[in-house]
Amino acid sequence: MTLQYSLLDEPLIRARLVGSGQPVQYSLPGLFVALARDEVRDFSALRPHQRHPWHAFLVQLAAMALHHAGRDKPFETEQEWKDALLVLTPEHTDGAAWCLIAPHDKPAFMQAPVPDGKISDWKNTLYAPDELDMLVTSKNHDLKAARMRRGELDDWVMALISLQTQEGYSGAGNYGISRMAGGCGCRVAMGAVPKGNVGQRWGRDLAVLLNSRPSVVDDYGFETKNSNGLLWLLPWDGSGSLAFSSLDPFYIEICRRIRLVSDDAHVLYAKATTSKEIRVASNNGKGGTGDSWTPINAIDGEALKIRANGFSYDLAAALLFGNEYRKNSYRQPATMTLIDSDGDDGIFAVMQALSRGGPTGNKSVTEGYHERRIPISRKVRNMLRQKQTKKQLATVAEERVHAIGQLRRRVLWTALATLFNRGAKNDFSDSTKDKAGVFAKTFEQAEDAIFFEELNAEIDSEDPDSIRLQWLRSMVDRAEAVLENAFIAGPQSSEQRYRARSVALDKFRVLVNQEFPSLADHYRSQLTLNKEIANESA
Repeated sequence: MTLQYSLLDEPLIRARLVGSGQPVQYSLPGLFVALARDEVRDFSALRPHQRHPWHAFLVQLAAMALHHAGRDKPFETEQEWKDALLVLTPEHTDGAAWCLIAPHDKPAFMQAPVPDGKISDWKNTLYAPDELDMLVTSKNHDLKAARMRRGELDDWVMALISLQTQEGYSGAGNYGISRMAGGCGCRVAMGAVPKGNVGQRWGRDLAVLLNSRPSVVDDYGFETKNSNGLLWLLPWDGSGSLAFSSLDPFYIEICRRIRLVSDDAHVLYAKATTSKEIRVASNNGKGGTGDSWTPINAIDGEALKIRANGFSYDLAAALLFGNEYRKNSYRQPATMTLIDSDGDDGIFAVMQALSRGGPTGNKSVTEGYHERRIPISRKVRNMLRQKQTKKQLATVAEERVHAIGQLRRRVLWTALATLFNRGAKNDFSDSTKDKAGVFAKTFEQAEDAIFFEELNAEIDSEDPDSIRLQWLRSMVDRAEAVLENAFIAGPQSSEQRYRARSVALDKFRVLVNQEFPSLADHYRSQLTLNKEIANESA
């Protein structure tokens, strides 16, 4: 078998240029040159859930190459990048490790060598890149599987990286990566993104990784000499796990035994088989690996897990600002630290994860791709860089999170339950509770969507108290509108309808005054003022 489809020499990666959107194709060295110039707008083959694995791969690989070369700045030419990447594979100077197809006893790109070179007994055959990829939905109609029967070469590249660097446990013999908390965790990413295009972020995170390398080595006990960085270089027969301490801090792992094959018509497909053990013996079993994008629990060192509700406003606020009141507080990853080169404007925080649920049958079902982008204003940026003012941000955010929770659970939900209970204020049935929960959830989802916009308005204002009061008033109005919209689902007989609606509205307003005394004082002062104006007019 000859070497085919070299990422070092052939322009296999499709992209579009900034500005014109002109389609271009790059080799891996050529792509690094283009990223350093910030010329790339996007990648044609990249699917949303593959965004972080692809970004992390490009940053980690470049960081390893530069570290080995003793540099802190990207190379300027394709030949320099090619030479530096070949240095990372000293035992495979023929470039096999960078080819999609190579003899099976040699490494191929993201594919470990098979010690005896035989894959004839590997029973699992995958004919499409998205069949190889790790995206598994609970129902096939959520997202059809194996649609890419005519996938391009870079579709296979993206699928390999996605599978090998963010897959979890999916049945016996199918183990996941080390950079997640448990087999049903997920690889969570969080980082600051400066103004610019994909190359701007790549260069920024590249500098962060190189600067943070010494501290990561000290904190996690990585090997600094003869370390394993590209784990697909090492032969793997399915047994034996790699010691965590033997890895390079920027290691790019693989978790599955995969080999790409080309038939007589030059059509690619993949062969896969199981393994007896997980490939990387996790550092602590909790996903704490020194990864530059993963938030880590400050108490037990466990990597953050994301479930079906994604990066909800309360979690996102805690991750961004910190939150000493939460049961679980998380340390921000290195790439979330704001640096001088980020500038003052156009910065945002990005949070990304493909949520994973428990195993269904022999697969671990994904619960949706979640991505949240939060603008960081100049004032917020300055406050985040100082410990004391960052605490102020956390306090303001926590107070808003608490207010939304109180309005949803104690005020709106109770009023809704009263409505569906025909005006009776106690002994809510399970059906009544469920109905109330559905409508209350729509309110919270709407508040979630505008949470950071409203929060930034208060932080950036010269009169934050006034903005906060205005927000409370408008939020209560929105909650009351949800209650009134629920009238159509409440009792419909004439006698019960009016009583249920009246009692529910009365309950809502009473509870608002109880839970938000500052708002109640405002309403009373407004009422007094209106009376005074009316008396003067009379």
